[in-house]
Amino acid sequence: MISAEAVITFATPVFFVLIGVELLVARLRGRPAYRTHDAISSIGLGVISQLAGVFLKLLTVGVYAWCAQHLALFALPAEAWWVWLSALLLYDFLYYWLHRMGHEVNILWAAHVVHHQSEHYNLSTALRQTATGGLLGWLFYLPMALLGYPVSVFVAVALIDLLYQFWVHTEQIGRLGWFDRVFCSPSNHRAHHAVNDRYLDRNYGGILIVWDRLFGTFVEEDDADPPVYGTRSPLRSWNPLWANAEVYWHTAVDAWHARRWRDKLLVWIKPPGWRPADVAARYPKPDFVLPSERFDPPLSQPLKLYVLLQFALLLGMTTQFLGMAGTASLPALLGYAVYLVAGLCVIGALMEGRRWAPWAEGARVLATAAVPLLGGRWFGIGHLDGHIALAIAVVFGLSAMALLWLRPSSAGAAAGVATVPAESATASLR
Repeated sequence: MISAEAVITFATPVFFVLIGVELLVARLRGRPAYRTHDAISSIGLGVISQLAGVFLKLLTVGVYAWCAQHLALFALPAEAWWVWLSALLLYDFLYYWLHRMGHEVNILWAAHVVHHQSEHYNLSTALRQTATGGLLGWLFYLPMALLGYPVSVFVAVALIDLLYQFWVHTEQIGRLGWFDRVFCSPSNHRAHHAVNDRYLDRNYGGILIVWDRLFGTFVEEDDADPPVYGTRSPLRSWNPLWANAEVYWHTAVDAWHARRWRDKLLVWIKPPGWRPADVAARYPKPDFVLPSERFDPPLSQPLKLYVLLQFALLLGMTTQFLGMAGTASLPALLGYAVYLVAGLCVIGALMEGRRWAPWAEGARVLATAAVPLLGGRWFGIGHLDGHIALAIAVVFGLSAMALLWLRPSSAGAAAGVATVPAESATASLR
Protein backbone atom coordinates (compact mmCIF):
# COMPACT_ATOMS: atom_id res chain seq x y z
CA MET A 1 0.00 0.00 0.00
CA ILE A 2 1.34 3.44 -0.95
CA SER A 3 1.89 5.59 2.13
CA ALA A 4 0.08 8.86 2.72
CA GLU A 5 3.45 10.65 2.74
CA ALA A 6 4.19 9.29 -0.76
CA VAL A 7 0.82 10.46 -2.10
CA ILE A 8 1.35 13.95 -0.67
CA THR A 9 4.87 14.03 -2.12
CA PHE A 10 3.56 13.08 -5.59
CA ALA A 11 0.69 15.57 -5.32
CA THR A 12 2.89 18.49 -4.24
CA PRO A 13 4.10 19.43 -7.76
CA VAL A 14 0.45 19.48 -8.89
CA PHE A 15 -0.38 21.81 -5.98
CA PHE A 16 2.31 24.25 -7.04
CA VAL A 17 1.30 24.14 -10.69
CA LEU A 18 -2.27 25.00 -9.69
CA ILE A 19 -1.02 27.78 -7.42
CA GLY A 20 0.89 29.16 -10.40
CA VAL A 21 -2.24 29.01 -12.56
CA GLU A 22 -4.27 30.77 -9.87
CA LEU A 23 -1.59 33.45 -9.53
CA LEU A 24 -1.58 34.04 -13.29
CA VAL A 25 -5.38 34.19 -13.55
CA ALA A 26 -5.60 36.63 -10.63
CA ARG A 27 -3.01 38.94 -12.19
CA LEU A 28 -4.71 38.87 -15.58
CA ARG A 29 -7.92 39.89 -13.84
CA GLY A 30 -6.11 42.66 -11.98
CA ARG A 31 -6.91 41.12 -8.59
CA PRO A 32 -3.63 40.00 -7.01
CA ALA A 33 -4.40 37.03 -4.76
CA TYR A 34 -1.03 36.39 -3.11
CA ARG A 35 1.44 38.07 -0.78
CA THR A 36 4.88 36.47 -0.55
CA HIS A 37 5.02 36.48 3.26
CA ASP A 38 1.58 34.96 3.68
CA ALA A 39 2.07 32.25 1.06
CA ILE A 40 5.42 31.20 2.54
CA SER A 41 3.87 31.14 6.00
CA SER A 42 0.92 29.01 4.88
CA ILE A 43 3.01 26.51 2.91
CA GLY A 44 5.58 26.37 5.73
CA LEU A 45 2.83 25.46 8.19
CA GLY A 46 1.78 22.73 5.79
CA VAL A 47 5.35 21.44 5.86
CA ILE A 48 5.36 21.30 9.66
CA SER A 49 1.99 19.54 9.58
CA GLN A 50 3.50 16.83 7.38
CA LEU A 51 6.54 16.52 9.65
CA ALA A 52 4.31 16.15 12.69
CA GLY A 53 2.14 13.62 10.87
CA VAL A 54 5.09 11.25 10.57
CA PHE A 55 5.46 11.14 14.35
CA LEU A 56 1.72 11.15 15.13
CA LYS A 57 0.96 8.22 12.85
CA LEU A 58 0.72 5.95 15.90
CA LEU A 59 -2.36 7.92 16.94
CA THR A 60 -3.86 8.81 13.59
CA VAL A 61 -3.51 5.33 12.04
CA GLY A 62 -2.06 3.02 14.70
CA VAL A 63 -4.97 3.24 17.14
CA TYR A 64 -7.44 2.88 14.27
CA ALA A 65 -5.65 -0.26 13.07
CA TRP A 66 -5.70 -1.81 16.55
CA CYS A 67 -9.41 -1.11 17.00
CA ALA A 68 -10.24 -2.45 13.53
CA GLN A 69 -8.34 -5.65 14.31
CA HIS A 70 -9.57 -6.30 17.85
CA LEU A 71 -12.90 -4.48 18.28
CA ALA A 72 -14.55 -4.45 14.84
CA LEU A 73 -18.13 -5.70 14.68
CA PHE A 74 -17.80 -6.78 11.03
CA ALA A 75 -15.03 -7.78 8.63
CA LEU A 76 -15.76 -5.60 5.61
CA PRO A 77 -14.08 -6.67 2.34
CA ALA A 78 -11.54 -4.14 1.05
CA GLU A 79 -12.20 -5.16 -2.57
CA ALA A 80 -15.95 -4.42 -2.54
CA TRP A 81 -17.02 -1.21 -4.30
CA TRP A 82 -19.80 -0.55 -1.81
CA VAL A 83 -17.29 -0.64 1.04
CA TRP A 84 -15.28 2.14 -0.61
CA LEU A 85 -18.32 4.25 -1.41
CA SER A 86 -19.84 3.89 2.04
CA ALA A 87 -16.43 4.52 3.64
CA LEU A 88 -16.05 7.80 1.75
CA LEU A 89 -19.54 8.92 2.72
CA LEU A 90 -19.08 7.92 6.37
CA TYR A 91 -15.63 9.54 6.56
CA ASP A 92 -17.02 12.78 5.15
CA PHE A 93 -19.89 12.66 7.66
CA LEU A 94 -17.47 12.14 10.57
CA TYR A 95 -15.22 14.87 9.17
CA TYR A 96 -18.18 17.25 9.28
CA TRP A 97 -18.52 16.66 13.03
CA LEU A 98 -14.80 16.91 13.70
CA HIS A 99 -14.70 20.15 11.72
CA ARG A 100 -17.77 21.51 13.47
CA MET A 101 -16.44 20.64 16.94
CA GLY A 102 -13.18 22.28 15.88
CA HIS A 103 -15.13 25.56 15.86
CA GLU A 104 -17.25 24.87 18.96
CA VAL A 105 -14.76 23.35 21.44
CA ASN A 106 -11.77 25.48 22.38
CA ILE A 107 -9.16 22.72 22.68
CA LEU A 108 -10.07 21.53 19.18
CA TRP A 109 -10.11 25.12 17.89
CA ALA A 110 -6.58 25.49 19.28
CA ALA A 111 -5.48 22.99 16.65
CA HIS A 112 -7.80 24.03 13.82
CA VAL A 113 -7.15 27.79 14.19
CA VAL A 114 -3.95 27.44 12.16
CA HIS A 115 -5.98 26.84 9.02
CA HIS A 116 -7.97 30.06 9.57
CA GLN A 117 -5.18 32.46 10.53
CA SER A 118 -4.40 33.70 7.03
CA GLU A 119 -5.89 37.04 6.10
CA HIS A 120 -5.83 35.96 2.44
CA TYR A 121 -7.80 33.23 0.68
CA ASN A 122 -6.03 31.30 -2.05
CA LEU A 123 -4.73 27.82 -2.81
CA SER A 124 -1.77 28.25 -0.46
CA THR A 125 -4.32 28.60 2.35
CA ALA A 126 -5.38 25.01 1.64
CA LEU A 127 -1.86 23.88 2.54
CA ARG A 128 -1.95 25.80 5.81
CA GLN A 129 -2.58 22.91 8.19
CA THR A 130 -2.19 22.25 11.90
CA ALA A 131 0.62 20.23 13.45
CA THR A 132 -1.47 19.23 16.47
CA GLY A 133 -4.75 18.13 14.92
CA GLY A 134 -3.72 14.47 15.13
CA LEU A 135 -3.60 14.59 18.93
CA LEU A 136 -7.40 14.39 19.24
CA GLY A 137 -8.81 14.26 15.73
CA TRP A 138 -8.41 10.47 15.43
CA LEU A 139 -11.13 9.98 18.05
CA PHE A 140 -13.83 11.08 15.60
CA TYR A 141 -13.00 8.30 13.12
CA LEU A 142 -13.08 5.35 15.49
CA PRO A 143 -16.68 4.47 14.46
CA MET A 144 -15.24 3.40 11.09
CA ALA A 145 -12.81 1.06 12.84
CA LEU A 146 -15.57 -0.38 15.01
CA LEU A 147 -17.67 -1.07 11.91
CA GLY A 148 -14.75 -2.93 10.36
CA TYR A 149 -13.54 -0.69 7.54
CA PRO A 150 -9.99 -1.89 6.69
CA VAL A 151 -7.07 0.41 7.45
CA SER A 152 -6.16 0.62 3.74
CA VAL A 153 -9.67 1.85 2.90
CA PHE A 154 -9.67 4.34 5.78
CA VAL A 155 -6.30 5.84 4.77
CA ALA A 156 -7.35 6.07 1.12
CA VAL A 157 -10.68 7.80 1.70
CA ALA A 158 -9.04 10.16 4.20
CA LEU A 159 -6.59 11.21 1.48
CA ILE A 160 -9.39 11.60 -1.08
CA ASP A 161 -11.33 13.82 1.32
CA LEU A 162 -8.22 15.89 2.07
CA LEU A 163 -7.08 16.28 -1.53
CA TYR A 164 -10.57 17.24 -2.69
CA GLN A 165 -10.58 20.23 -0.37
CA PHE A 166 -7.50 21.79 -2.00
CA TRP A 167 -9.26 23.30 -5.01
CA VAL A 168 -12.05 24.99 -3.04
CA HIS A 169 -9.61 27.47 -1.46
CA THR A 170 -9.75 30.12 -4.16
CA GLU A 171 -11.50 33.37 -5.01
CA GLN A 172 -10.95 32.84 -8.74
CA ILE A 173 -13.87 30.41 -9.19
CA GLY A 174 -17.35 31.86 -8.81
CA ARG A 175 -20.73 30.22 -8.25
CA LEU A 176 -21.26 26.75 -9.74
CA GLY A 177 -25.06 26.46 -9.73
CA TRP A 178 -26.42 23.06 -8.69
CA PHE A 179 -22.92 21.94 -7.65
CA ASP A 180 -22.93 24.50 -4.81
CA ARG A 181 -26.11 22.96 -3.45
CA VAL A 182 -24.64 19.47 -3.10
CA PHE A 183 -20.88 19.73 -2.73
CA CYS A 184 -18.37 21.82 -0.86
CA SER A 185 -17.35 24.37 -3.48
CA PRO A 186 -15.19 27.51 -3.58
CA SER A 187 -18.23 29.68 -2.90
CA ASN A 188 -19.38 27.54 0.04
CA HIS A 189 -15.90 27.31 1.52
CA ARG A 190 -15.23 31.03 1.16
CA ALA A 191 -18.24 31.51 3.41
CA HIS A 192 -16.75 29.01 5.88
CA HIS A 193 -13.46 30.91 6.10
CA ALA A 194 -15.23 34.25 6.38
CA VAL A 195 -15.92 35.71 9.80
CA ASN A 196 -18.63 38.22 8.97
CA ASP A 197 -21.55 37.71 11.34
CA ARG A 198 -23.68 35.98 8.71
CA TYR A 199 -20.94 33.47 7.85
CA LEU A 200 -19.36 32.73 11.22
CA ASP A 201 -19.13 29.01 12.02
CA ARG A 202 -20.93 27.68 8.95
CA ASN A 203 -20.33 25.28 6.03
CA TYR A 204 -18.23 22.55 7.63
CA GLY A 205 -18.60 19.89 4.94
CA GLY A 206 -15.44 18.42 3.40
CA ILE A 207 -16.75 16.98 0.12
CA LEU A 208 -20.52 17.20 0.61
CA ILE A 209 -22.27 20.37 1.76
CA VAL A 210 -25.49 18.42 2.32
CA TRP A 211 -24.39 17.70 5.90
CA ASP A 212 -24.64 21.42 6.62
CA ARG A 213 -28.06 21.58 5.01
CA LEU A 214 -29.22 18.63 7.13
CA PHE A 215 -27.90 19.99 10.43
CA GLY A 216 -28.65 23.68 9.98
CA THR A 217 -25.15 25.05 9.51
CA PHE A 218 -25.36 26.00 5.83
CA VAL A 219 -25.12 29.58 4.61
CA GLU A 220 -24.90 30.85 1.06
CA GLU A 221 -22.28 33.36 0.00
CA ASP A 222 -23.83 36.80 -0.46
CA ASP A 223 -22.30 39.29 -2.88
CA ALA A 224 -23.77 42.11 -0.81
CA ASP A 225 -21.70 40.96 2.17
CA PRO A 226 -18.29 39.92 0.78
CA PRO A 227 -16.40 37.33 2.86
CA VAL A 228 -13.82 38.70 5.27
CA TYR A 229 -11.05 36.34 6.32
CA GLY A 230 -8.90 35.91 9.41
CA THR A 231 -9.41 35.32 13.12
CA ARG A 232 -10.85 37.44 15.91
CA SER A 233 -7.49 37.29 17.68
CA PRO A 234 -5.10 38.04 14.80
CA LEU A 235 -1.84 36.08 14.77
CA ARG A 236 0.27 38.93 13.37
CA SER A 237 3.34 36.75 13.11
CA TRP A 238 5.12 34.56 10.58
CA ASN A 239 6.47 32.29 13.33
CA PRO A 240 5.11 28.78 12.58
CA LEU A 241 5.62 27.53 16.14
CA TRP A 242 3.64 30.43 17.58
CA ALA A 243 0.94 29.90 14.94
CA ASN A 244 0.46 26.35 16.29
CA ALA A 245 0.77 27.30 19.96
CA GLU A 246 -1.01 30.64 20.35
CA VAL A 247 -4.49 29.42 21.35
CA TYR A 248 -3.09 26.69 23.59
CA TRP A 249 -0.94 29.33 25.32
CA HIS A 250 -3.68 31.91 25.78
CA THR A 251 -6.07 29.23 27.05
CA ALA A 252 -3.48 27.95 29.51
CA VAL A 253 -2.91 31.48 30.78
CA ASP A 254 -6.65 31.98 31.33
CA ALA A 255 -6.85 28.60 33.07
CA TRP A 256 -3.97 29.62 35.36
CA HIS A 257 -5.64 32.91 36.25
CA ALA A 258 -9.08 31.38 36.86
CA ARG A 259 -9.89 31.10 40.57
CA ARG A 260 -12.37 28.21 40.34
CA TRP A 261 -11.16 24.72 39.38
CA ARG A 262 -14.32 24.27 37.35
CA ASP A 263 -13.41 27.26 35.19
CA LYS A 264 -9.87 25.92 34.74
CA LEU A 265 -11.45 22.96 32.96
CA LEU A 266 -14.30 24.76 31.21
CA VAL A 267 -11.97 27.19 29.46
CA TRP A 268 -10.70 24.23 27.40
CA ILE A 269 -14.08 22.78 26.41
CA LYS A 270 -16.23 25.90 26.06
CA PRO A 271 -16.52 27.61 22.66
CA PRO A 272 -13.56 29.71 21.45
CA GLY A 273 -13.53 33.16 23.03
CA TRP A 274 -15.22 32.08 26.27
CA ARG A 275 -13.41 33.30 29.39
CA PRO A 276 -14.20 32.87 33.09
CA ALA A 277 -15.95 35.97 34.46
CA ASP A 278 -13.22 36.69 37.01
CA VAL A 279 -10.48 36.38 34.39
CA ALA A 280 -12.33 38.63 31.93
CA ALA A 281 -12.81 41.22 34.69
CA ARG A 282 -9.17 41.24 35.81
CA TYR A 283 -7.62 40.86 32.37
CA PRO A 284 -10.06 42.47 29.91
CA LYS A 285 -9.50 42.34 26.19
CA PRO A 286 -10.42 45.24 23.92
CA ASP A 287 -13.53 44.96 21.81
CA PHE A 288 -12.94 44.01 18.23
CA VAL A 289 -12.77 46.83 15.70
CA LEU A 290 -12.73 46.03 12.00
CA PRO A 291 -9.14 46.77 10.90
CA SER A 292 -8.18 48.42 7.63
CA GLU A 293 -4.76 46.81 7.29
CA ARG A 294 -3.21 43.37 7.03
CA PHE A 295 -0.10 42.13 8.79
CA ASP A 296 2.53 42.51 6.10
CA PRO A 297 5.95 43.82 7.22
CA PRO A 298 7.89 45.41 4.33
CA LEU A 299 10.66 43.29 2.83
CA SER A 300 13.32 44.48 0.41
CA GLN A 301 13.30 42.81 -2.99
CA PRO A 302 16.78 41.21 -2.58
CA LEU A 303 15.83 39.80 0.83
CA LYS A 304 12.52 38.56 -0.59
CA LEU A 305 14.41 36.65 -3.30
CA TYR A 306 16.77 35.24 -0.67
CA VAL A 307 13.86 34.06 1.48
CA LEU A 308 12.17 32.42 -1.54
CA LEU A 309 15.39 30.57 -2.42
CA GLN A 310 15.95 29.29 1.11
CA PHE A 311 12.31 28.32 1.41
CA ALA A 312 12.54 26.35 -1.85
CA LEU A 313 15.61 24.53 -0.51
CA LEU A 314 13.75 23.65 2.69
CA LEU A 315 10.85 22.32 0.61
CA GLY A 316 13.28 20.09 -1.26
CA MET A 317 14.68 18.80 2.01
CA THR A 318 11.15 18.15 3.25
CA THR A 319 10.57 15.93 0.21
CA GLN A 320 13.68 13.96 1.17
CA PHE A 321 12.46 13.74 4.79
CA LEU A 322 9.08 12.32 3.74
CA GLY A 323 10.81 9.88 1.40
CA MET A 324 12.98 8.45 4.17
CA ALA A 325 10.21 8.48 6.83
CA GLY A 326 9.60 4.74 6.57
CA THR A 327 13.25 3.66 6.71
CA ALA A 328 15.33 6.14 8.74
CA SER A 329 15.91 5.83 12.47
CA LEU A 330 13.84 7.84 14.92
CA PRO A 331 16.85 9.99 16.05
CA ALA A 332 17.61 10.86 12.40
CA LEU A 333 13.99 11.80 11.74
CA LEU A 334 13.75 13.88 14.92
CA GLY A 335 17.00 15.68 14.17
CA TYR A 336 15.96 16.42 10.60
CA ALA A 337 12.53 17.63 11.70
CA VAL A 338 14.08 19.98 14.27
CA TYR A 339 16.44 21.35 11.62
CA LEU A 340 13.60 21.98 9.15
CA VAL A 341 11.31 23.62 11.73
CA ALA A 342 14.17 25.82 12.95
CA GLY A 343 14.85 26.89 9.37
CA LEU A 344 11.20 27.83 8.84
CA CYS A 345 11.19 29.78 12.10
CA VAL A 346 14.27 31.76 11.08
CA ILE A 347 12.77 32.52 7.67
CA GLY A 348 9.65 33.76 9.43
CA ALA A 349 11.79 36.00 11.62
CA LEU A 350 13.55 37.40 8.54
CA MET A 351 10.17 38.25 7.02
CA GLU A 352 9.16 40.01 10.25
CA GLY A 353 12.35 42.08 10.20
CA ARG A 354 13.63 40.72 13.54
CA ARG A 355 17.09 42.13 14.28
CA TRP A 356 18.45 38.78 15.48
CA ALA A 357 17.21 36.90 12.42
CA PRO A 358 20.23 37.54 10.09
CA TRP A 359 22.57 36.20 12.77
CA ALA A 360 20.46 33.09 13.30
CA GLU A 361 20.16 32.58 9.55
CA GLY A 362 23.91 33.00 9.13
CA ALA A 363 24.54 30.31 11.74
CA ARG A 364 22.03 28.02 10.03
CA VAL A 365 23.43 28.28 6.52
CA LEU A 366 27.06 28.02 7.70
CA ALA A 367 26.25 24.87 9.67
CA THR A 368 24.38 23.47 6.67
CA ALA A 369 27.42 24.13 4.49
CA ALA A 370 29.99 22.77 6.93
CA VAL A 371 28.42 19.55 8.25
CA PRO A 372 28.06 17.66 4.92
CA LEU A 373 31.44 18.89 3.64
CA LEU A 374 33.42 18.10 6.79
CA GLY A 375 31.49 15.09 8.02
CA GLY A 376 30.43 13.53 4.73
CA ARG A 377 27.00 12.84 6.23
CA TRP A 378 23.47 14.14 6.06
CA PHE A 379 20.30 13.28 7.90
CA GLY A 380 19.52 9.66 7.08
CA ILE A 381 22.51 9.36 4.73
CA GLY A 382 25.58 7.78 6.34
CA HIS A 383 27.97 8.31 3.42
CA LEU A 384 27.18 11.38 1.35
CA ASP A 385 28.61 11.54 -2.17
CA GLY A 386 31.51 14.00 -2.26
CA HIS A 387 30.11 15.96 -5.19
CA ILE A 388 26.77 16.37 -3.44
CA ALA A 389 28.48 17.46 -0.22
CA LEU A 390 30.48 20.03 -2.19
CA ALA A 391 27.36 21.32 -3.94
CA ILE A 392 25.58 21.76 -0.59
CA ALA A 393 28.62 23.57 0.81
CA VAL A 394 28.78 25.92 -2.19
CA VAL A 395 25.04 26.76 -2.18
CA PHE A 396 24.85 27.46 1.54
CA GLY A 397 28.29 29.07 1.69
CA LEU A 398 27.16 31.55 -0.98
CA SER A 399 23.96 32.05 1.03
CA ALA A 400 26.04 33.06 4.03
CA MET A 401 27.99 35.53 1.91
CA ALA A 402 24.78 36.97 0.48
CA LEU A 403 23.57 37.76 3.98
CA LEU A 404 26.42 40.24 4.34
CA TRP A 405 24.77 42.43 1.68
CA LEU A 406 21.18 41.85 2.68
CA ARG A 407 19.49 43.81 5.42
CA PRO A 408 15.88 43.40 6.58
CA SER A 409 13.84 46.54 6.06
CA SER A 410 13.96 48.59 9.23
CA ALA A 411 10.42 49.68 8.48
CA GLY A 412 9.27 46.11 8.89
CA ALA A 413 10.01 45.92 12.59
CA ALA A 414 8.59 49.33 13.21
CA ALA A 415 5.46 49.26 11.10
CA GLY A 416 4.63 45.58 10.85
CA VAL A 417 1.66 46.14 8.54
CA ALA A 418 0.77 47.25 5.07
CA THR A 419 -2.36 49.27 4.44
CA VAL A 420 -5.04 47.53 2.40
CA PRO A 421 -7.67 49.44 0.40
CA ALA A 422 -10.99 49.56 2.24
CA GLU A 423 -12.83 47.65 -0.48
CA SER A 424 -10.49 44.66 -0.10
CA ALA A 425 -9.58 44.93 3.56
CA THR A 426 -9.35 41.57 5.26
CA ALA A 427 -10.53 41.52 8.84
CA SER A 428 -9.09 39.36 11.58
CA LEU A 429 -12.31 38.54 13.30
CA ARG A 430 -12.11 35.40 15.31
